[in-house]
Amino acid sequence: MAKYLISFPSAAMVIPEGELGAVGRDAHAVIDEAKAAGVYVFAGGIEQDVPPALVSADGTVAMGGYPGAPPLNGGFTVLELPTYDEAIAWAARLAKACRCDQELRVFGFDPQA
Repeated sequence: MAKYLISFPSAAMVIPEGELGAVGRDAHAVIDEAKAAGVYVFAGGIEQDVPPALVSADGTVAMGGYPGAPPLNGGFTVLELPTYDEAIAWAARLAKACRCDQELRVFGFDPQA
């Protein structure tokens, strides 16, 4: 089975006034369903109050991410699923719950991982 990344950037999630609680409830319900189905790996969001650090091989730390790279933020869910079609179905469920489109990507298989 492959692992799939289902995600959205923070700017994509435009929630109408008063719906934040419902979005959270609906998104957690989908995550609970993924756990019950045995396909859940992990989910969460990038903590936007903590800036990224770029760490070099010698241990040097520079605050900020890669120069010129778009910011990495938003919500992320990783599921392990048998087919791409099932990944699309889960992404659609998350899109409905979060009230925004979800980007779907597949992780490359690494036999050492």
